[in-house]
Amino acid sequence: MPEYLAPGVYIEETTFRSKSIEGVPTSTTGFAGATRYGPVQYLGGPRSTEPRLITSFTEFERVYGSLEQLRVDRGDGQPFSEAYLAHAARAFFLNGGRRLYVSRVFTPEANNLGLAALPIAFGTGDTATWRARWPGAYGNALLTVRPVRKRNCAFQHPDFGPQATGLSRGAVVEIAEPPVAPATLPRDQDDLTAGTLAVITVDDTVIDGSGRAKQSFTGTGGPVAVTSTSIIKEVVLRVTVQPSPERVDVYDDLAVHPAQRRWIGRILQADDPEDENAVLFLDTAAPDDPDDDATLTRAAALIVALQTATTGVRLAGGNDGLMPGPDDLLGDEADPDVATVKATGLAALGEVEDIAIVALPDSGTYDDRTLCEQATDRLIGHAENLRYRIAVVDAPRASSMTEVRDFRGKFDSTRAALYHPWIEVLDPLQRPAQGSPPRRVLLPPSGFVTGVYARTDIARGVFKAPANEVVQGLTRFEANINKPRNDVLNPEGINALRFFEGRGSRVWGARTMTSDPEWVYVNVRRLFIYLEHSIDNAMQYAVFEPNNTRLWDSIRRTVEDFLYVQWLSGALLGATAEEAFFVRCDRTTMTQNDLDNGRLICLIGVAPTKPAEFVIFRIGQFTADARA
Repeated sequence: MPEYLAPGVYIEETTFRSKSIEGVPTSTTGFAGATRYGPVQYLGGPRSTEPRLITSFTEFERVYGSLEQLRVDRGDGQPFSEAYLAHAARAFFLNGGRRLYVSRVFTPEANNLGLAALPIAFGTGDTATWRARWPGAYGNALLTVRPVRKRNCAFQHPDFGPQATGLSRGAVVEIAEPPVAPATLPRDQDDLTAGTLAVITVDDTVIDGSGRAKQSFTGTGGPVAVTSTSIIKEVVLRVTVQPSPERVDVYDDLAVHPAQRRWIGRILQADDPEDENAVLFLDTAAPDDPDDDATLTRAAALIVALQTATTGVRLAGGNDGLMPGPDDLLGDEADPDVATVKATGLAALGEVEDIAIVALPDSGTYDDRTLCEQATDRLIGHAENLRYRIAVVDAPRASSMTEVRDFRGKFDSTRAALYHPWIEVLDPLQRPAQGSPPRRVLLPPSGFVTGVYARTDIARGVFKAPANEVVQGLTRFEANINKPRNDVLNPEGINALRFFEGRGSRVWGARTMTSDPEWVYVNVRRLFIYLEHSIDNAMQYAVFEPNNTRLWDSIRRTVEDFLYVQWLSGALLGATAEEAFFVRCDRTTMTQNDLDNGRLICLIGVAPTKPAEFVIFRIGQFTADARA
């Protein structure tokens, strides 16, 4: 209650309307599994290991690597395996997906984290090491470090003599005396070992009238003399990193002294580099005193060592580890007592509230079907525990109709949907060659289907069944599902992917993996997830409000307004709003015991629209009466 203590005019803001409910996003998808590169937690690694939000496949390639095969054994004895999650991400965006969170899962070999590295010895017993930020063979990048000489920055100061304009403490310069042949000091790509390198230091106790401090020049052998005719050129580094033939990252104007703004140890660091998707970082410690003689000597020696030791050299030691098992895909929860121990696998996706669809593209790729079942069990359990999401399940590859029915029979969940068969595509990495048949790749359907889910949500709404929708980006399905086969699969909750002559390849099923007839349709389950999650988010304001009729009326009006909009959009069944839903929040839904224990109970009923799965036309003969 406002306080009125002195006479005067008081202006107060109030509201005469109920609060509104904003619908949550329904097309945001989460994948967990093995990728070639990207953020993943490991001992002593960077802290930024959370699942990344990806909005295009180009962005996926930059963060998590390309479609090239992984060097892991999935149990079939082959040394290489398809990057199924990368292919699934590509299929997701091809079919209309917009937002994808990826949680990378990496299982290291025994005593080997799979991190690529390249040590660089310099100075007297010093070592700087180029390291891959994340595990994986993708980190064995081709590295080139070249010096770049900038303009002549020498000028004659009236009090201090020869100085370098525009440069500050820690800048590395090359000093030469004329006459200089044009080729002796080119602008870039020249050997630094023949020049006289020095690092600028500044004496802040000696300044001129304009506040400029006196510069001095120190090289590896001590102070460097500079005359009035000396040519002084700043030397910086250009680092080129090429982890794959299609990707080249260039970092310019890098300095080797920590006092410089673009110090290489800051721009290319492990935790927070200038380019958040940088493949490599330079492990070189910053000294306690940037101005001591050892640091100056160290900087001059380091810039030479980086150039001479890393000109077209690859890092070594990176590997793709082992094939993640079902428990690896499930992951571990974050440690509440240790901030640096974060969630992994599906558990990491569980911390992203926006995700409404989840999939494990690797779950059906094991050679052992028991492992496929275990991975699927982890995925379904994740969706059940998180409540506000649905799992898109892949059958094991090369499953016959009997095998996929047996696989389906092992699960019962209203928050999971199974799709069969696998999908064949032309290998996107293979270049066309005359007379050579293109390589084909079999992929699990989850990437394609989640894209169809997202496309349907965006175009029509979550209440529209994601079925009778065209699947894009494929050549054919692994198996031909005709009507007699579909008559067997559909009643058991196995959604078929079928080809129709003249109508293309389509998703031809919209059933969940449940025995409960109330939740048999995917769109009904997802509509309720959408309604429940939206109301959950919007009603948080009611907690600790006075539990009286004013609050009950406000909640009832808010929910009714939200459901009315859903009915207008076609999500609810009924000729009138009264037939489509009801909302009760009064003394008929709460007892005095509920009120005494701080409980507010609102009862909501909705009539969802269900898909016209069986469209029936009854036609019979009719004999008309003859009329004159």
